[in-house]
Amino acid sequence: MHESYRATSLLKHNGQIECISSYNDNLLVGTRQGHLLMYNIVNTADDKLDIQLMRYNKTFSKKPILQLEVIPEYNILISLTDNIVQVHNISAFNFPIIEVLSKTKGATLFIVDVVQGVSTKSYNICIVVKRKLQLYFWDSMKQTFTKLHDDINLIEVPKTIGWCQGTVCVGYKGEYICYELNGKPKPLFPTSSNRTTDPCIVKYSETTFALLREDQTVLVNDQGDAEITKLIKWSDVPISIIWDKPYFLAVLADSIDVQTFDDGLIQTIGDLPKVRFICKSKQGLLYTASISQVWVLQAVDIPTQRKALLENKQFKLALKLTAIYDETKEEKTEIINHIQTLLAYDLFSKKRFRESMKEFIKLRTNPSDVIRLFPDLLPNQIENNESSFTEREWEDGIQALVEYLTDVRLQYHVQEQEKDKKAENKNANMNDQADKANQQFLQIIDTTLLKCYIRTNDALVAPLLRSNHCHLAEAEKTLKKYNKDNELIILYETKNQHRRALELLQSKGNVEKTVKYLQRLGTKHIGLILEFADWVLSGFPEEALKIFTDDLSEVENLPRPRVLDYLLRSHPNLVIPYLEYVVHTWADSNPLFHNALIHKYRETSMSSDPGARIAKKKLLEFLVTSKYYKPDVVLVHFPAESLLDERAIILGKIGQHEQVLVIYVRAMGDVDKAVNYCNTLYDNKVPGCENVYVSLIKLLLDPNSLTSDLSDVTLSPKTAQPDVDTALQLLETYAFRVNSLNCLNILPDNLPISRISRFLQIALHESIKERRRMQLLKGLLYAEHLQCRELRLRLESQSTLITNLNICPVCKKRFSNQSALVRYTNGDVVHYSCQDRKM
Repeated sequence: MHESYRATSLLKHNGQIECISSYNDNLLVGTRQGHLLMYNIVNTADDKLDIQLMRYNKTFSKKPILQLEVIPEYNILISLTDNIVQVHNISAFNFPIIEVLSKTKGATLFIVDVVQGVSTKSYNICIVVKRKLQLYFWDSMKQTFTKLHDDINLIEVPKTIGWCQGTVCVGYKGEYICYELNGKPKPLFPTSSNRTTDPCIVKYSETTFALLREDQTVLVNDQGDAEITKLIKWSDVPISIIWDKPYFLAVLADSIDVQTFDDGLIQTIGDLPKVRFICKSKQGLLYTASISQVWVLQAVDIPTQRKALLENKQFKLALKLTAIYDETKEEKTEIINHIQTLLAYDLFSKKRFRESMKEFIKLRTNPSDVIRLFPDLLPNQIENNESSFTEREWEDGIQALVEYLTDVRLQYHVQEQEKDKKAENKNANMNDQADKANQQFLQIIDTTLLKCYIRTNDALVAPLLRSNHCHLAEAEKTLKKYNKDNELIILYETKNQHRRALELLQSKGNVEKTVKYLQRLGTKHIGLILEFADWVLSGFPEEALKIFTDDLSEVENLPRPRVLDYLLRSHPNLVIPYLEYVVHTWADSNPLFHNALIHKYRETSMSSDPGARIAKKKLLEFLVTSKYYKPDVVLVHFPAESLLDERAIILGKIGQHEQVLVIYVRAMGDVDKAVNYCNTLYDNKVPGCENVYVSLIKLLLDPNSLTSDLSDVTLSPKTAQPDVDTALQLLETYAFRVNSLNCLNILPDNLPISRISRFLQIALHESIKERRRMQLLKGLLYAEHLQCRELRLRLESQSTLITNLNICPVCKKRFSNQSALVRYTNGDVVHYSCQDRKM
């Protein structure tokens, strides 16, 4: 058993000891006879105790001294005797009374609460007076205790009390209750199941009490909430308990047990017959007493304790002792690090993997050293004995390692973000070296995580690989070992090993994934896309065309001319659907694609392909609707003897209207189509559209006048002869649209005037109407001109006098001789620079 304290018999007393208290090197003993003794105790050179009786006051009280407490900073002693609390001067020989707290008549118990401030301490006292609690604070200026709070009413007289800041915990015979100074009481729990155990309350921290419940000690915070994970079980029901960090000491019948919450029983200090009282002088120095004997408990020095604890692998307790030991910060840090390392490895050896990993996190241990504890996770690793783990232990260990690596990874990224903010002006070479080290660090972590996931939860492999720093060769080896083809493809993609990924997909014949993979590659890898698209396009053209036609930014930004060239050479049957997507879905206005689509439509419509009829329909529609093809470029590919409708549309696009009319009238014999063409030009206000009607009438009157370009076309017999009637009918119908003089010039000289009288009337009426419109417009413009002159004269006649007394209404400053001014229509004048600010 660990030795934390050594007990030494200090003195035997002939009277009956009722209470003890201590401060510094002094021990106070109060007796049932009312005597007060003060001893001074010092360590001698040979490590023995020298005890001297400094004072002995036999007349301190006529009644038993029930309780003593010293406040050394103010040289005062607080005593409870004869059911009243008194304050004494401890520096004077016979402890003279400074103050009697008269309102405490009937007191049975008190507790002093020490509140540690930034640089000073303050002292409060809570006194049980019958069924009330009285609260005071020590006023150092007035050297007296002053009432702190109204009395708190109790349900009965308590056995013990504790005070933490704004909460007083009261232990009755049967239960514990917390009383907030500014709130309602909160019942906690019974002191025991049969109400036979006396309560005991110890202040554990500034916000926590340690309460005794039968043979157990539990922690309760100042809000009344128990910490169920903190529990000490004693070998017997304690008489009293005291806290000497990091130990709890419980007074039993003839011994004292030493325990902590985490380490269980540490030591049993025996040979203490009928021990009853215990008090603390300072850290590591306590006194305990029976009714006739006093012992001193001295903590074994911490280095000695620590050495023994490490030998017994009690690392947590060693850490607690190191935390309170007075040594330099550097020494303490080094020792703590050493102990935590031993603890972490010991926990691992005991298969307490999660606890072990938590310690490694605190230590910031190199992850490689932690990973090396597990077999077959690092490359070229000397194999550990994997059989030392059961299957269950192996799974638990890997799960704990995963949590550890995930935490390390997260901490690393947080630290790197902070470093990036501070390292903007650092040397670039240093940053390069740091980047290499960081990359290696992340490689180890991610590669190990991959190996852990694949053996425990392979559903996490793919998410890890989508953003990973895995070592390519190790990760590839692992994935191949477990036949994880899908995950291997993700690895190749994230490592820019696209060829290897695509080769694997091709070997598996996976069309859908190949298409999606190629879609994501983007312009940078266009060569690779075209290379591996070939086998998919050959076998599954409709699905594979999505490589070049899909609603994805990478697909849309591919170099379309290069894709078109590839399809024209290797997969001509897919050119039309590709161009239709480019032109109609992406609305690409590049003439290259519009011209190419027209050529493909033309070729298909002239072939024996089953879709020739549909292609011809699309060609006609596209020639009319597209604004971006080059008519003069595509025209040379259209044969003169066929596709006359299409040729006419193209000629119309380049303004060769007469040739269009010749095709409609002479080649196709369709005068109505020629008339519609003229009407369309007129409705769209095409320049010179009135002369197109004249050309049509001229062609009807002389069918051979405009046929020089149709030498290879078989002309229609329907329009081979002059058609004067149709020409005159058109002349009358569209008389208001044509140039009258030009029409008269093409009419035959022998045509009777009576046949064109209607045309002449309409033409004359239109001419007169136009003349009147022009006259009216001229008059209106002249009237407007006169109005403007009148307005200008009126405005020029206005004037504003500016003197030194005038002030700008915006900036409130006077106008100087050099000021540029602005005058508003309402008469306001402001500086030129102030005009924008005027509301």
